[in-house]
Amino acid sequence: MWFDAEAMRSILGEACSLTQAQSPACTSRARALLEGIAEQRFETVTQRGGRGAVRFFDSALGSLVLRSYRRGGLIGRWVRRHYLWLGESRTRCYREFHLLQQLAAQGLPVPHVVAAGFVRNGLGYRAELLMRAIPDSRPLAQHLAALDAESTHAIAVELGRLLARFHRQGVYHADLNAFNVMVDAQGKLWLIDFDRGELRPPDAQWQRANLQRLRRSLWKTAPQWAGASGVDVETLFATLVSAYQASMRLP
Repeated sequence: MWFDAEAMRSILGEACSLTQAQSPACTSRARALLEGIAEQRFETVTQRGGRGAVRFFDSALGSLVLRSYRRGGLIGRWVRRHYLWLGESRTRCYREFHLLQQLAAQGLPVPHVVAAGFVRNGLGYRAELLMRAIPDSRPLAQHLAALDAESTHAIAVELGRLLARFHRQGVYHADLNAFNVMVDAQGKLWLIDFDRGELRPPDAQWQRANLQRLRRSLWKTAPQWAGASGVDVETLFATLVSAYQASMRLP
C-alpha cells in the first residue's frame, strides 16, 4: 500500500511532520485507519456505474472515492477484477497513484490521491485506489444538459484550454471522454480516471487521437444534452479545438 504524505498528515493529525508521516510506525497506523474505513464502505457508499467500480463514502478525511480496478471489453466478461502480476511497479494502482501525484504537483486539476494498494492472488492481483472526492461535481455529459448556448460555448472554450494545458505538459489520458471530465459547482473543470495514463513527449499524433476520442464520446452522449442548448456536437467541438489550438501556441 502507498500513501500520499499530505493525506497521511490528515489521517494522523496536522501536528505530524512529513518526515514522521513516512515512518514505519505512522504508516502502520495509517494503514489500520484506512482498513477500518474500507471495512465500512459497503454500508455507506453509493454505487455508480461504469467500468471501474466507484464507491463514494464519508469519513474523518471528508468525502472519499474508492475505485476498484475492473476490466472492460470482451475479456471483462470472464475476468472482471484480476490482472496479470508483472511486478509492483507495473500494477495499475501504482502507476495511477504516482501519476496523479505528479500531475497534482504540477498544479493540474486532478483528484487528490490518498492511498493505493493491491492484493496478490496466484499469478494475478486486484487493486484499489482511494481519492478525495471532487466536491459538488458532475460529469460534463450531465452538466451540458443544464446549459444554454452561451454557457455551452464558454465551457467548450474552457475545456479546450484545459486540454491544451495537459498536452503541453505531455499528459496522455487513455480514456478521455465526456464522463471523465468533471465540472464542480464553481464551474471549474477537472480530469479524472488516469488508469493507463502516462507522461509522454508532446506529439501531435497522440494529442489529436485524444481529442478525437472525446469527440466520439460527445456524439455518443449528445442525446442527453444537445437538444437543451441548441448547440450541436460539431459546433461545440470546433469551438473547443479553436481554443485548444490557440492555447497550444502559447509560449
